[in-house]
Amino acid sequence: MTDVSGHGAPSKVPRVNQMAMGDLWYALRMGARDFYRKPMMGLFFSHVYVVGGWLIYLFLFVTEQEWWAIPFTVGFPLLGPFLAVGLYEVSRRLEIGDTDFRRNDIFGVIWRQRLRQLPSMAWVVIVYFLFWSFFAHMLFALFLGPSVLTNVTTSYAYLLEPEGVSMLVVGTAFGAVFALVLFALTVVSLPLLLDKELDFVTAMLTSIKVVQRNKRVMLVWAATIAGLTFLGLMPFLVGLFVVLPILGHATWHIYRRALTPLD
Repeated sequence: MTDVSGHGAPSKVPRVNQMAMGDLWYALRMGARDFYRKPMMGLFFSHVYVVGGWLIYLFLFVTEQEWWAIPFTVGFPLLGPFLAVGLYEVSRRLEIGDTDFRRNDIFGVIWRQRLRQLPSMAWVVIVYFLFWSFFAHMLFALFLGPSVLTNVTTSYAYLLEPEGVSMLVVGTAFGAVFALVLFALTVVSLPLLLDKELDFVTAMLTSIKVVQRNKRVMLVWAATIAGLTFLGLMPFLVGLFVVLPILGHATWHIYRRALTPLD
């Protein structure tokens, strides 16, 4: 296993494995086990995500821009894979039998990633999220017109009008496409970058190959993530305190089942 504490020799690109549906159940079970073994680590990383969401929703409410909550709620989970990097490191250490680490040890590894490829990958995710937010705004104006944007804080009845329903249907469809593309780019690329010395483009291409070879399994995994995240969003994002750690840890085990290292 590559030393993630700093730069090492370039790693060979891992071999993509054929996966089965049982791998998903295994990953979820192991993810729940890792969360159970180090619950405070999971709760710490999830609370950053949840409290951040609360603050953003509060800002939208105070500034009377509540209408942004709809695209934000759809796009917010797109940032989840990058924010779970700390959970990947926890699972990596538990996997090799290291159970005595402290929170600062995890923070140290995350901090040292600034010198590797994860920051580049982070920019991909962030720009993707910003583009989705802009695209959602454009759809809103396209279907409902700019005049509605000035009155959305007084009534949401416009969503029940034919134009509003059409916007929600089209926006949801495009949102699903955005999410699936990002899923293909990141499903194993982030844990791969944490574990190996590869460039972020190679990691994304490897992630796409995993999805291409295991289309049915990966679609079910994407649906599982979407379903559990949706449940976690209600009420008031509270469920994400549990959902995010389990999914974060499980993603590490999906990575282990999807790829076989060659070095």
